[in-house]
Amino acid sequence: MSDTLPAPFSPELLDRAYSELQTLHDWLRWAVSRMHQGGVYFGHGTDNAWDEAAVMLSHVLYLPPLRDEKLFSVRLTLDEKQHFVALLQQRITQRIPAAYLTQQAYFCDLPFYVDERVLIPRSPIGELIKQQFQGLLPAGSSPAHILDLCTGSGCIAIACAVAFPEAQVDAVDISEDALAVCELNIAEHQLQERVYPILSDGFSALAGQQYDLIVTNPPYVDAEDMADLPDEYRHEPELGLASGIDGLALTRQILRDAAAHLTEQGILVCEVGNSMVELQYRYPDVPFRWLEFSAGGLGVFALSKAQLVACQHLFEES
Repeated sequence: MSDTLPAPFSPELLDRAYSELQTLHDWLRWAVSRMHQGGVYFGHGTDNAWDEAAVMLSHVLYLPPLRDEKLFSVRLTLDEKQHFVALLQQRITQRIPAAYLTQQAYFCDLPFYVDERVLIPRSPIGELIKQQFQGLLPAGSSPAHILDLCTGSGCIAIACAVAFPEAQVDAVDISEDALAVCELNIAEHQLQERVYPILSDGFSALAGQQYDLIVTNPPYVDAEDMADLPDEYRHEPELGLASGIDGLALTRQILRDAAAHLTEQGILVCEVGNSMVELQYRYPDVPFRWLEFSAGGLGVFALSKAQLVACQHLFEES
């Protein structure tokens, strides 16, 4: 720790905490207070201080996610307390998201290794994967060939492979660093025979390839929002967030090129987040199907190959 610590981690406060706080519940409550005092921002897998503290504490204690309240009465050793405080200090003073501190994030109830080479998994598309894209894919069919474009950590590709055990999944990204993380996760989930990492700028390395389902969570943050992002997002790769002045630089390319890479009954599912307003403004005549999520989230649309083909002139004009 540094010689001049902020108020939440003054030597006097820490001495009292180490002596007075004993149980897991004590330390969770204390951490919540420190994070509220420190004014951190949530949004990288959790949306509140309690869950954020639980992520870090379960990591320190080598426990699964803390959902069993019977664990709350267990006592921590001094080493465990000190390790937890060290993580909490980094979370508050350096604004490092908890997933980067623990190097783990959950997506579709699956664990993934993450570090600052990739975005932290948090897409609402996870809900669609759990439902096997019900209502989007042709009735009674199961996709044989899936593309996860802009795969990052590989979480969407791997979750799709788990949801569709017979499918082959291509995990595509422009970043070699991201694909290195993706490969780690593919190996961890033992899916090397069905999930294939591919280095490509958009569809450029996929000539002739067609898919029953294309799923993509491309960069979609516009320049104004990039300038105003909370400090926590500064730890994520800008390449995975920024997409030009309007946030749609890559999405426009995807809309132009996706039809050629879909089978006749194929479907494109794409996330654009807050840039959905700009997308609708630019393409008022495109029949985007905006999807709803029970767990919250917005800005995800679906289009069929037929719809993409019918609107091709609009995408080529933009």
